[in-house]
Amino acid sequence: MSLLATVAAAAEGSSHVVNELPMPAPLFGVIVFGIFTALAIVTFSFRDVANRHAEKAEAYAREHGDAQHH
Repeated sequence: MSLLATVAAAAEGSSHVVNELPMPAPLFGVIVFGIFTALAIVTFSFRDVANRHAEKAEAYAREHGDAQHH
């Protein structure tokens, strides 16, 4: 028996299986939106970290001879 005949015979005997979703489909989108919102809040919380220690950065630049000013 050829491979094509084997595949055709297997396809004829199989029935269509439907797996139900564990929750309604729009709820998946709501969950993902919530995750992205939480990640955005975490990212937003780091928005001014570079300026928190500006004095330290300036002292380091003076000590190591960095002439760049931001």
